[in-house]
Amino acid sequence: MSELTIVESVVPKSGTISIKPYFDPEKSNMGLEKYGMSLYEGVFHEEDLACIENNGIKRYITGLNEFAPDVKMIKDEDTRNAKIKEIRTVVAQLEKDLVANVIKTDDPEFWNKVKLCRPDNDELWKKIKLRVGNSPVFLDPVADPYDLIKIYAIEAGGFPMIAKSWEDAKNRAIPLKFYLDKYVETVSTKNEIKKLKNKALSELQNLYEKNTNKLLYVAKVVDANSTQYKKNTPIDILYSNMDSYITGEGIERSAVRAATDFLEKCKLDMETLKLRALIKDSTFYKFIATKADGFIYHLDSSNMMGRTPADCLEFLKNPLNDQVLVDLTKKVEKYWNQ
Repeated sequence: MSELTIVESVVPKSGTISIKPYFDPEKSNMGLEKYGMSLYEGVFHEEDLACIENNGIKRYITGLNEFAPDVKMIKDEDTRNAKIKEIRTVVAQLEKDLVANVIKTDDPEFWNKVKLCRPDNDELWKKIKLRVGNSPVFLDPVADPYDLIKIYAIEAGGFPMIAKSWEDAKNRAIPLKFYLDKYVETVSTKNEIKKLKNKALSELQNLYEKNTNKLLYVAKVVDANSTQYKKNTPIDILYSNMDSYITGEGIERSAVRAATDFLEKCKLDMETLKLRALIKDSTFYKFIATKADGFIYHLDSSNMMGRTPADCLEFLKNPLNDQVLVDLTKKVEKYWNQ
């Protein structure tokens, strides 16, 4: 098998990778979350490749250094050797493309023969930067070797504001502004997406016909603009908006994530749905707010409800906090009943 053939099995196909803005529609971000934005329009975030300096020695977080701690710490020998082979394969391809330097990956003197992509080559790594905004930044690792370098660096954590995936961004305690989207659709994947969307649409139809009250709260929870929905909002508007959301035409552009999110919300019981809608709208109307210490408070009573909406949910479910629940319900339902 040739070096080129191996590289093609490692490098994703062109046109399938991009850096996208990440936002959680349920978390306040100066109102930008309502419009699917991480930054204000026209604003960009520019970031250099991260570098760790220890005793005067710099180590760039590139994802292409087989001597990096994260590679050395792989306990399984076969897995570690496979990672080293992958790194060498990519480095060999970069050397060939960028400086016409042909090296075999199994060469005992491999790193001594590397000219450009050496781990200590400050001249190369300090030039690797990313500039991102609200529009996706597409990366083509096949056509542009520097895009390949950026992808490996992102996955290694070399750009602290960019998560290596949407799931990684979602699970961070402190949300990141951007994530690397490496979504590749195969025929089977497309069929799975269709099945998922159809299942979500079927659940939507079921709520439309049998439980319009629950549909209202589901819409409030999944839609960033939850306050648009009142108890007298026509059911056809709820249906139309949720149909658009499920098919990726709403604030969540990924139909997979949108359909999955809709189905997950439909599984929630009515109490949880209503409380989550209550927390969301209470935040919008500023009945609850995050203070300087990072905790969320019920402003009228100064009761601390927690650090996250999930904490607030548990707080309101606790019978000891019924007074706060009654107060928020009374205030928010005044808007819901308009």
